[in-house]
Amino acid sequence: MEQSVVDSAIKEALNNKILKIEEYFNADALEFCGSLIEGAVGFFKKHIENLKIEKDLKETLIVILTTNGGSAQAVIKIVNILRHHYKKVIFIVPNFAYSAGTLLCMSGDDIYMDYSSVLGPIDPQIQNKEGRLVPALNYLDKVNELIEKAKNGTLTDAEFVILKEFDVAELRDYEQARDLAVDLLKKWLVEYKFKNWILRESSQQKVTLEYKNKRAEEIAIELGNTSKWHTHSYPIDVKELSAMKLKIENYSQNNELKGLIDSYYNMLSDYIRKNGASYFIHTRRGIEWY
Repeated sequence: MEQSVVDSAIKEALNNKILKIEEYFNADALEFCGSLIEGAVGFFKKHIENLKIEKDLKETLIVILTTNGGSAQAVIKIVNILRHHYKKVIFIVPNFAYSAGTLLCMSGDDIYMDYSSVLGPIDPQIQNKEGRLVPALNYLDKVNELIEKAKNGTLTDAEFVILKEFDVAELRDYEQARDLAVDLLKKWLVEYKFKNWILRESSQQKVTLEYKNKRAEEIAIELGNTSKWHTHSYPIDVKELSAMKLKIENYSQNNELKGLIDSYYNMLSDYIRKNGASYFIHTRRGIEWY
């Protein structure tokens, strides 16, 4: 009984805190923590449809996101759900959103981060023949390295065995996952993030569709550059993202908003650890995890 009372009190406190974030943005809010795989799609659909039952319908959704990544296919479905119900989607990353999480953020109208928040390279994970989720670009980079060694005559016998073991069809899946991630990032940046971009920052010249496409491609190439980032989970902070000419709303100096987000996220993180949850989703209408 005592545990139940404590649990109810924490849930009520979390609801009060997410309500304050909603009030700040005049929007609905949804928090998700977990991998962006097929199972997560149902979470998003169920809880967003729950929000849309209410009479006071909002046109903007705040997504507070923490994720190690997932699959591009799951992200496509989640974006379709978000955009079916909301005209504007804002992502807040209090901690990290790697790989497919970065890709999901690029479908937003705005991305909010503070000085300690990070995104990652766009390296979607796909399921290999053993059923494990693996970062596609890591495998492709290794194969290309071994192929170059073979061309140069420096491939060792052990490396030859490794190269021989790679499944050609599986490698093609990795290539397609890489290309899909780049294409989606370019498409979503132009369609959503750059939607209201009218004038260039420096020259004040009008921003054309051609210029938006060029900028999106430059960002996609940079975020997919594994030779630069080296690892699937390299933490790319606000400064590095801004250097790519990707506009990030840095809330580090906004004491009111930072206070709201930190207060909510710190309590949420403790609650997730307490329950040992792998997936966690929260809106003002409910909490669910497993």
